[in-house]
Amino acid sequence: MTIVAKAYTAESGHWYDRDGVPRYTIVGKNGKERNTTLRDAREHNYVPSVTTIINVAAKPSLTAWLQKQAILAALTLPRYKDEDESLWLERVITDSKQQGKDAASAGTDIHAAIQASFEGHDLGRHQEHVKAVQEALLTHYGDVSWSAERSFSHELGFGGKTDLFTADIPAVIDVKSKEFTDPDKVDAYDEHMMQLAAYRVGLGLPRAACSNLFVSRTVLGLVVFKHWTEEDMQRGWEMFVSLMEFWQAKNKYR
Repeated sequence: MTIVAKAYTAESGHWYDRDGVPRYTIVGKNGKERNTTLRDAREHNYVPSVTTIINVAAKPSLTAWLQKQAILAALTLPRYKDEDESLWLERVITDSKQQGKDAASAGTDIHAAIQASFEGHDLGRHQEHVKAVQEALLTHYGDVSWSAERSFSHELGFGGKTDLFTADIPAVIDVKSKEFTDPDKVDAYDEHMMQLAAYRVGLGLPRAACSNLFVSRTVLGLVVFKHWTEEDMQRGWEMFVSLMEFWQAKNKYR
């Protein structure tokens, strides 16, 4: 197991080499940079990210949200006179995806600001979010040293990159930004549990306490912890290993 420190980038759909270095892109035969593919991974012996593996499982809540966005887009986008149905549907699909893209972009920006703060930098934005996260961590864990955005590769055949972890306790934190106003109505899902269970194993901290820290994009300064139990983590790891074996069998790549 190898751990390295790298800059913030969303992990989904990414690859890591056996030294734990992210290999999200590769230079093709034409000399141009492009996204790394499964074929490239086979050639270079890269491992898939934790979220790539988890994504083989269904996500009912996400599916329902995507369906809602598509319905709203269809209701608000008028069909032009004599417009072909296929063209209208294409506009509806594009519009419905924009909400998700905007949320992902905002989330990436918030993550970058939080990461920078733990590395001694100030990006000059999202100060309320950054302050709230720091205060929440101090309140729950005390004055410990946190490491941000560490990537790793594990011998079982998966890699990843954690938001925050400390070996002092030890503890692993995954930060999620989402729209919410009521701290009592923030849901955590199985994929969050599996992700943290895999991260702590990948970091070589198999008994680390694991939590999600939800940051509200709606209310500045509002953050909510979801602390997972050791029983949750054991179940999450079993679920993740099952998905990893399925992913490996499906892609014929171990």
